[in-house]
Amino acid sequence: MERRPAADDDPGLFGPGSVTWRIHGDPAMALGGLRALLLQTVHPLAMAGFEANTMIRDDPWGRLQRTGAWLAAITYGTTADAETAGARLRRVHAMLPPVVDPASGLTHRLDDPELLLWVHCTLVESLLSTYRRCGGELTAADGDRYVAEMVTAARLVGLDAGIVPDTEQAVADYYLRIRPQLRVTPAARRNALWGFAPAMPFWVRTITPARPLWAGLVATAAGMLPPWARRLYGLPGLPTTDLAATLSGRAVRSALVALPERWLGSPARRQAHARLAPVTGHPA
Repeated sequence: MERRPAADDDPGLFGPGSVTWRIHGDPAMALGGLRALLLQTVHPLAMAGFEANTMIRDDPWGRLQRTGAWLAAITYGTTADAETAGARLRRVHAMLPPVVDPASGLTHRLDDPELLLWVHCTLVESLLSTYRRCGGELTAADGDRYVAEMVTAARLVGLDAGIVPDTEQAVADYYLRIRPQLRVTPAARRNALWGFAPAMPFWVRTITPARPLWAGLVATAAGMLPPWARRLYGLPGLPTTDLAATLSGRAVRSALVALPERWLGSPARRQAHARLAPVTGHPA
């Protein structure tokens, strides 16, 4: 009879040999997360959901932190940790009030499969695309493997795995199908403007370069959006914009990779390596 892994040697949903660990542990993920948020807002129903949810609207920094915590839990936690995080997220979505589609006037729950699929696909494609453009090494097979691995994450949020794209081409086909529904609403523009100039403590704004550095990161993330999404925002959709964003992203990643692991490395990742060290031989 096959032995089930104990909690202290359970590699979780993906394990250290996965493409998910490679991408989610890379400094480029910060840019990828910002790109995903900018892309998600061009779906009017998704943006209406953000606007209606005061926890998201009034606490944007918390929104970013919760997204990071979710990814850390499902990537580096044990299988039980990931399942618990998924159950918690499904409960939160079920408790939130329905949102009104600004186009049709119809109401939708935040756990509507259409909304969940949009958020899933934009996050996966953004992290993958940004990692690659910032200089992360990936083969075409690696890209498909990552998309397929993340179907497990989609299941955790409540999606039927059968409707979730499991290759890069399937994600591209999904974008092609949904693009006629996408546009930048006034709420989406407000969200994007917050991204460039978020609220910061007075001392941070005045005696540190945090604000211009942050605005530069968001500008780079915006430049990495698909050309069709940039055009929705009224931004240039030219190849030169792609090249400038790629060069900027590579410079950001190179600078971050040079920093000590203890400064930027995920605590959840370090804990996972420590948990699995007896099994993998990786130093804790």
